[in-house]
Amino acid sequence: MRVRLRPSLLAAALVLLTCLPAGHEEPSSGVRPTAADVMSLVLAVAAVAVLLSRPAAERLPARVLVFAPVAAAAGVSLLACADVLAGVPGYARYVQVFVVIPLAVLVAVRDRTDMLIVGGALVAAAATQGLVGCVQAVTGTGASYAGEQVRAVGTFGAPDVMGMASVVSFGAIVLLGTGLTLRGRRRAAALTAAALLCVPLALSLSRGTWLALAAAGLVVLFLHSRVLAARVVLAGTAAAIVLALGVGTGADPLGRRLDSVASSVSQPDQSLRDRYSLWRTAVDIWLEHPVTGAGPRGFARLRDTYAPIELSSGSDTEDPVHGFERRPLLSPHNMYLLTLSEQGLLGLAALAGCLGSLAWWAVRERSLVAAGLLTWQLVDFCYGDIGGAPTLVMSVALGLALSLVTRRETSLFSGARVDAGVGGGRR
Repeated sequence: MRVRLRPSLLAAALVLLTCLPAGHEEPSSGVRPTAADVMSLVLAVAAVAVLLSRPAAERLPARVLVFAPVAAAAGVSLLACADVLAGVPGYARYVQVFVVIPLAVLVAVRDRTDMLIVGGALVAAAATQGLVGCVQAVTGTGASYAGEQVRAVGTFGAPDVMGMASVVSFGAIVLLGTGLTLRGRRRAAALTAAALLCVPLALSLSRGTWLALAAAGLVVLFLHSRVLAARVVLAGTAAAIVLALGVGTGADPLGRRLDSVASSVSQPDQSLRDRYSLWRTAVDIWLEHPVTGAGPRGFARLRDTYAPIELSSGSDTEDPVHGFERRPLLSPHNMYLLTLSEQGLLGLAALAGCLGSLAWWAVRERSLVAAGLLTWQLVDFCYGDIGGAPTLVMSVALGLALSLVTRRETSLFSGARVDAGVGGGRR
């Protein structure tokens, strides 16, 4: 009966609720709260209640202070922007994603059972999305790519083509990091499951996710065994050569996508050219607002003023559920540049300091899952930003990593012994 009362079940429910199909939505529609958003509010309220019921010495570890500058910088940016009221929704979303949910997950995840509940939810969501994505790719009911509806997008649909790949990546990292700490059949099962999740990842045709997962996998393997990591690098290099000579001929969607990765600098496709234009736009906005930025959602408001003429008017998406849509390009698809343009150097320093501190603690303490999740996020933010239901899964994953580097009781997925401070939290 006690398991049913665990707050970690709310975090698990939040992850699973993001898998619910969003249905048809107009590209120009405003903010539409989802069931996952409601659950995130319930989780936050439950976390506050849990904190108030505990002794002061056991409430929060000192390391959570790295989140204070993130909230403060976003608040300063909001107060300094030209239209404070218009920026409130963007500020609330940013704080929800990077502060409220991660801290709520930290409060909810207190021991190994909680870690298994939340980690299991990430794996379950990854398996569900991966299965749906594979069916879409095989039956031709996925998102459109080069005129063929073969891109695996899971239940998120064409409006969020990277959503499925992100969720599947989190599950693969949890399984990889956990599998390396286990022995026998459990280890084989976890590593096999992680390998199977690479199938829907390949079918997602998401270049940024491929690179992020490769980086995360290498970090996890390196922390576990440098020799094993070196062997994997050699095997991966050989596989890349085979793919370049075999699959990478442009004859099929996967081959064309692999070719586009190799030519991303010399011969970028239209998607990459638009992304580079959006990056330049973000930098130009920042140059006009160097310290505090243009304010929350300032990029979308000022994009047309600073965008180069070669930027496309929108991105074409299509799938059987949403049909054909032309969606406006309202973000630079780079979290660092988005933060720089909207919050200036102050916001970028706060975000980088927070994520960098968490990553340093994870690597120093050899927490495999935490290091993998944070590495994935740091790399993925070079190609994407926050938005859509998968963002809430990212917040839970960030909270899971935070718990792993701050509480010794959750060290089930850690690759080395760690020291703890007062109340089970690391200082």
